[in-house]
Amino acid sequence: MPEPVAPVPERCVIVVDSALPPGRAANAAAVLALTIGQRHPGLVGAPLVDVRGQTMPGLIPIGISVLAAPQDELGALASAGDAAGFDVLRFPVEGQQTKNYAEFLAAVAQVERAALRHVGIALVGGKKPISKLVAKLALLGQEKA
Repeated sequence: MPEPVAPVPERCVIVVDSALPPGRAANAAAVLALTIGQRHPGLVGAPLVDVRGQTMPGLIPIGISVLAAPQDELGALASAGDAAGFDVLRFPVEGQQTKNYAEFLAAVAQVERAALRHVGIALVGGKKPISKLVAKLALLGQEKA
């Protein structure tokens, strides 16, 4: 019997610590986006083809909103995402404190998941429930009206 194919998620958001400087916020979003692509290869759209027929890799057709929240809210958002059944990706602060992945792994291994502090998280899943969870958040670099 063939394995069931997982449905392609309808919504994908990245939420970074609103206090991060621009370079670190961009790094957090990039790290999370790369992991989203690895975990959800179905999110990559059809190749782009220019007028001469040259192809370029496809991009995500549903987009990825990059939002901002205070660091103390990121853990609560991640927990709410877990409870709702979303794929929740976490980027702990320790990841920006070292350039050595083994040191990063060792540092995270010393902390319970619920106690981790994050530079960013990603939520992947259904459009309506994710939209409801992040409705109060502003796009990174913009203040919510």
